[in-house]
Amino acid sequence: MKSPRPVDEAAWRSVPHPVVVVDRSGVVRALSAITPSVLADAAIGRRLADFAPSWLVTAHDEAVHRAATGELNGRRFEARPTALPGGDIAWWLIAEADGSLREALTQEQERATFLDNASAVLMASLNFERCTEAVVQMAARHLADAAVVVALESGDRVRVACSGPDDVAEHRDVDAAQPAEVAGLGEALRGFPPVPSRWIDPATMPDWLIPGHFGRPVGSVLITALPGHGVPAGALVLLRRDSRTAFSDREELYARLFAARAGAALSAARLYAEQSAITRTLMRELLPPQLDRFDDFELAGGYRASEDHQLVGGDFYDVHRDAGPNGETLVVLGDVCGKGLEAAVLSGKIRNTVQALAPLADHHERVLTLLNSALLTPTNSRFATLVLASIADHDGRLTLRLTCAGHPAPLILRRNGTVEQADTRGMLVGALPQFHARSTEVALAPGETCLLYTDGLSEARGGPLGSEMFGDERLIDALAGCAGLPAEAVVERMMMLATQWVTDRVHDDMAVVAITAPRHTSSAGAT
Repeated sequence: MKSPRPVDEAAWRSVPHPVVVVDRSGVVRALSAITPSVLADAAIGRRLADFAPSWLVTAHDEAVHRAATGELNGRRFEARPTALPGGDIAWWLIAEADGSLREALTQEQERATFLDNASAVLMASLNFERCTEAVVQMAARHLADAAVVVALESGDRVRVACSGPDDVAEHRDVDAAQPAEVAGLGEALRGFPPVPSRWIDPATMPDWLIPGHFGRPVGSVLITALPGHGVPAGALVLLRRDSRTAFSDREELYARLFAARAGAALSAARLYAEQSAITRTLMRELLPPQLDRFDDFELAGGYRASEDHQLVGGDFYDVHRDAGPNGETLVVLGDVCGKGLEAAVLSGKIRNTVQALAPLADHHERVLTLLNSALLTPTNSRFATLVLASIADHDGRLTLRLTCAGHPAPLILRRNGTVEQADTRGMLVGALPQFHARSTEVALAPGETCLLYTDGLSEARGGPLGSEMFGDERLIDALAGCAGLPAEAVVERMMMLATQWVTDRVHDDMAVVAITAPRHTSSAGAT
């Protein structure tokens, strides 16, 4: 069941007439501050039937809401309904003796409804530019002939959005010093109380503050701050063509009520944009690197997160060219316990630590021992599995030194299609204070491939029944069918088969790296 749409209680509380907002089930959602003077027991959260007269309750319970009349505290009242978004009804209580206030009440009804709708519309978008456009267009339709939002940006520029015809806003950038030259604008941008409209000379408005379709002369101007979360979100400038319709004190108050809602929406949109930018910056550091073809070997990698909407997870791979004193290339592939962003953060820490330890890559066990110590902290309860591969070219023969730390052993694909498992094993990283591992060396002849992979590939569940594990045997058979293929084609083939196996089912992170000795390499000494 959907939750009821939020109601702006503050907007209704400020209405200077008795009004009570009731939802479909008959529960009061909001009321004006003076409503209890007419309905003494009215309160938010109470049922209308518990305190209101029967004629008003009956009018609310009808399928089609119409105005109703009856007595309240010995006086005759008319209750006028206004339908609100979400199915709520605002009942306006008008004493029959107050006929002279009917026009003012109608105007207040429209304004209160507009403010309630404005909050919902403006908070629906977290895109700063679209939110700004919504602010100026709504303000131009309901508050003035034209509207402008001035928003401070970092640096020496100010962003300006102007209302325009056909709901198309106009955007401008001006020098940060220019708003200070406009009476009341500099104060509004700093969050100070607004300068009364009658104190501002419309003739002094600069061209950059006037929408292109508006023209000259300007009849009257209202400038008010857009309050944000802690700091102002900008300033709202309202323009009217006719000086005879200058903004009244009531209209200025009404504009500030709208500005408060607009400022909150703009501030939320700006905060979201800043957080998104930070996330994108951090995410770039967590994404797998682009792998290139080197002169003496081919390198390709593939990655798929556990959730399709995620870019990163607990599986990772990295490459460090010219690592160690022998100028070898170090390839690291690992799997952090868990999924999602928390696992990705730890994988980033591991990648950074291994990068710092890359000069020691001539001794894999020493690198893994130091990494193990770095992960043993009171705040970290996760462990990881890794495989290190140091690649060296010796007279046209590609030699790999491989070391596993709790990780599936690499697979070696020979030219004849046979698949061997590298003889290396070791302890988990980040689990115990002591660490031990055993390395092995493997030689690759031209066209042969070493495949590093995470268990997300071999343990992927799917198939015809949906629960069968892909398994090592199926993985080895699939790799055997890649004999003679370049590294990139091997990775694409393995990732495609895994994707077809799991289809759209839940799965773990998957990562694959293929190291291939190219066919143009000298075959001298090949196995």
